[in-house]
Amino acid sequence: MSLDNKPIYTGGCQCGAVRFRVEGRVDDTSICHCRMCQKAFGNFYAPLASVRGAHFQWTRGEPKRYQSSNHVKRGFCAECGTPLTYEAPDGLALAIGAFDHPEELAPVLQWGLEGKLPYVDDLGALPGYTSDGDPESAEFLKTMISYQHPDHDTDQWPLAGDGETSK
Repeated sequence: MSLDNKPIYTGGCQCGAVRFRVEGRVDDTSICHCRMCQKAFGNFYAPLASVRGAHFQWTRGEPKRYQSSNHVKRGFCAECGTPLTYEAPDGLALAIGAFDHPEELAPVLQWGLEGKLPYVDDLGALPGYTSDGDPESAEFLKTMISYQHPDHDTDQWPLAGDGETSK
């Protein structure tokens, strides 16, 4: 919370080249099933949170933008490709997964149901495992070194020792 009791949210892309801060209410958390959002996110749907009415700022870098229609631009990190924004005449929405704490932003409605993939509602019924639940993956996971930006703001980017992001 800020000094005036407004919630504060931060987030950014996978590599850390683009970071943002939102002060105030985040509304209309949703998922959109339309084909355009599926392609923009490379996923079953696009989870988005409107920051219309909140104080929003880019705190490191800015996304590159693609004009996906005559009304909408999509923002993404030019370094790592993370989808970040849906920018329409009625305001800005941010990808829920780009927030540092996406668990705080549960979707409350769905859009574009005409494009909903037929198996989406059944995903929760699939067998599920934790990352370390597969013994065959143990060595792979044990030796993995993540170059992903941490889920909090940092003073510098890239972080020292970040392999590929240390260009």
